[in-house]
Amino acid sequence: MRVPEKKKTLELAKDKQESERMSPPGWATRRLRIPWPSIALVGIGVLMAFAVLLAYNVILSPQPRLTQRDVSTAIARAMASATPPPPVAARVYDAIWPSVVLINTHAEKDDQPDDGHGSGVVLDDRGTILTSLHVVQGADEINVVFADGTESNADIQATEPDRDIAVLRTLQPPQFLVPATLGSPDSLHVGDEAIVVGNPFGLRHSVTAGVISGLGRTFKLPSTEEPVTGLIQFDAAVNPGNSGGPLLNRDGEVVGIVTALVNPTEQDVFIGIGFAVPIDVAASAAGTPPY
Repeated sequence: MRVPEKKKTLELAKDKQESERMSPPGWATRRLRIPWPSIALVGIGVLMAFAVLLAYNVILSPQPRLTQRDVSTAIARAMASATPPPPVAARVYDAIWPSVVLINTHAEKDDQPDDGHGSGVVLDDRGTILTSLHVVQGADEINVVFADGTESNADIQATEPDRDIAVLRTLQPPQFLVPATLGSPDSLHVGDEAIVVGNPFGLRHSVTAGVISGLGRTFKLPSTEEPVTGLIQFDAAVNPGNSGGPLLNRDGEVVGIVTALVNPTEQDVFIGIGFAVPIDVAASAAGTPPY
């Protein structure tokens, strides 16, 4: 009985050696070792892939289709929230009104009072006023009303009769004055904006707007013996009381002094054509260099 048992033992040992020879070293132990950190990383990777897939589906999910009503509503809201810029005349008025004055005149003719109104422009902080000569010509008293309501008597300091221009010196100007900004008439073109601020019929600080309708015009002005050349023609409404006031460009710069309106009848009513003396010519009467 011992011989077969020994033989069986030898055969088992031989089979074990053969198995170990055919297998790589350490294979039996390594194949059973699965590190837990690797399992955790794999799990995390799977979760991340699932999250990315979910986000991808959410982002690319079909959006609701806009209707024509939705588009119209969005456009209406955008237009309602947009603030349009102020008109040119409004911006010009804001810039010039502190520099425009009302000129009241009084005279006695044949023992009868003769009162008149006109406009003027402040040239400097000393209260020098530029206006039309026919506004103050023959007046016994000249009173200037500034933008803040302050009043002062004035004297004629200089005149340019051939251009219907007068320069006034106010005797008691207000402490704070805003001189007008003078522009260049040479930069004007037919069709440019033309804004007038003055006191028609004594109505203070009235504004009208139009265009430059002609340049280099010749016309006989109210107080000139000969026609004046080089006038600026415009169609912004002017009436008695506008004379001496500023003609302005779109930047609020004074480019002329309103001097006359054209009417084929005897009435002083505006019919669409006004004239202004270029500011470089008008201001030269006050010693201001041309622009």
